[in-house]
Amino acid sequence: MNTQVNNPLHGKTLEAILTELVTYYGWERLGKKIRINCFTSNPSIKSSLTFLRKTDWARKQVEDLYLNMNSH
Repeated sequence: MNTQVNNPLHGKTLEAILTELVTYYGWERLGKKIRINCFTSNPSIKSSLTFLRKTDWARKQVEDLYLNMNSH
């Protein structure tokens, strides 16, 4: 049985998730919602992806915010 069928993140890259969040919230609001330097100090998709790929707790916050954004 495929356990990913009901996972709303399945098939979504971290880059796609982050891009959607930035488009929806903008860097400033995103940095207020998730307090990490890569969102508040000279933010870019590339630098944020580098940090998020290495930092599980931050990636989890981004994924949770994305899921919350799409549940409305």
